[in-house]
Amino acid sequence: MSAPVGIDELLERVRARYTRVDPQAAYEAWRDGDALLVDIRYQALRERDGVIPGAVVVERNELEWRLDPQGSHRLPEAVSHEVRVVVICNEGYASSLAAASLHALGLRRATDLTGGFQAWKSAGLPTTPAPTPTEAPA
Repeated sequence: MSAPVGIDELLERVRARYTRVDPQAAYEAWRDGDALLVDIRYQALRERDGVIPGAVVVERNELEWRLDPQGSHRLPEAVSHEVRVVVICNEGYASSLAAASLHALGLRRATDLTGGFQAWKSAGLPTTPAPTPTEAPA
C-alpha cells in the first residue's frame, strides 16, 4: 500500500502528466477552433464573476459523463477522444484534478487553465455577465 500524499503533492504529480495552458493560449486555441473551453465553476461563482463567451458550462460532478465520447449523456461537442478540452475552474486547482480525470477516460488532449477564470479575467480576455435564471411562470 502506498503512503498517503497531500493535495499539494497530488497536484504536482497530476500536473506533471500534461501541459497546462495560460489564458492567452487557451483563448487563441478556442478562437482558432482547436479547443473546447469547459467552465466547471459552480453557479454562484458564475453569477458573481461572469462567464467566458463560448465556454460550455458543465458542473464538476457531471464532467466525465458529459465529455466521454462513448457516454450516453455526452455533450454534442464530445465527438471523439481527440477533442482538446481546456477545463476552467475559479483559480486553477480543481481543474487540474478534473483534467486528470478526463485523461483517465482517454481524452489525452485534456488540460486546464493556469490560474483559472480569475487569471482569464485578469488578462483582460472576454467575459460576460452570467445569464440570469428565468423565473418560472406563475
